[in-house]
Amino acid sequence: MPGALPYWRLSGFYFCYFALLGATAPFLALYFDYLEFSPARIGELIAITMLMRCVAPNVWGWLGDYTGRRLAIVRFGAVCTLISFAGIFISKSYAWLALVMALHAFFWHAVLPQFEVITLAHLREQAAKYSQIRLWGSIGFIVAVVGLGQLFEHLSLAAYPLAIVLIMAAICISSFWVPDAQPRHRPEFAGQGRFIEQLKRPQILGFYLSVSLMQLSNGPYYTFLSVHLEALGYARGAIGGFWALGVLAEIVLFMFMAQLLARFSLRRVLLASFLITAVRWVLLGNLADHVVVLIIAQLMHAATFGSFHAASIHFVQRSFGDRQQGQGQALYAALAGVGGALGALYSGYSWSTLGSSWTFTLASVAVLAGAAVIATCLKEERP
Repeated sequence: MPGALPYWRLSGFYFCYFALLGATAPFLALYFDYLEFSPARIGELIAITMLMRCVAPNVWGWLGDYTGRRLAIVRFGAVCTLISFAGIFISKSYAWLALVMALHAFFWHAVLPQFEVITLAHLREQAAKYSQIRLWGSIGFIVAVVGLGQLFEHLSLAAYPLAIVLIMAAICISSFWVPDAQPRHRPEFAGQGRFIEQLKRPQILGFYLSVSLMQLSNGPYYTFLSVHLEALGYARGAIGGFWALGVLAEIVLFMFMAQLLARFSLRRVLLASFLITAVRWVLLGNLADHVVVLIIAQLMHAATFGSFHAASIHFVQRSFGDRQQGQGQALYAALAGVGGALGALYSGYSWSTLGSSWTFTLASVAVLAGAAVIATCLKEERP
């Protein structure tokens, strides 16, 4: 990495930001279960955070592109996320928790799309090395998921909100350590009109539809995997370990992503990611009681998130100009939120009525539909 690149500052922020995801994805549903909410109520509470992901990134993305003050938005969002979530100490009623989930998520989902633009602005011509910075987010996820998994083996889940608040404080601190950067001007996009006009291109529409379907399929995984594994007899420490294994596979993928993108087109990388994910959901829904199968399924997270996310970030960067990067990344996050919210909702109701196997099977069908969109709409381009 060149000396001018603030590698560790950028990496440090990703570490803290995704440590929060590592603390929420595996344990938030368990915490709500500890509070004795039903599966349907759990699905609704988690869906609220994802619904905010549908709205917030677009609002903040437009503001970031209009003002150019993306880093200020990142810092403001981090601080407000902390303040909003701290309201969880006031009450544990369903209505109050719904408000806390909505408010903190509105600010939390403002942060990452803007930070992705800042990171790519620092990288400039070295954009293929994005994954080498982003992998520290995956390491942060692993540290959180393993550490909290071990912690909750010995402590009650009553300590969960305090752990979340401490991680949010770390995000705030790291956001003030990062220097600002602006995307470079790209003349090839100068005459392509407004952001909304570019969205009418079939390739762009197809990409964003496939993103929604991928995140829809992730609904059962992020909402009920921990509950599913606990019902199969796995200890909480082991559950944290299985989450960490998936992210470890993601880290390995990130280390080789630059070489992968140099050899294969974005279309092929995305298509392979979708097909592998379809197989993964079938394995988790039907054979997760076999440890070897569960390990294989978690290693497939390298495709479900790793190659899918890295290829998606590159696709957005290539598809929009410098004054539209924030909106492009924000729409990627927002449509992922739409899919994630619908996935959390359907999995909450499906889990209660159809069970785990059919819930994951429906997820597999959704991601296969996304693969069909990728195959149909995206052009085959040179790596």
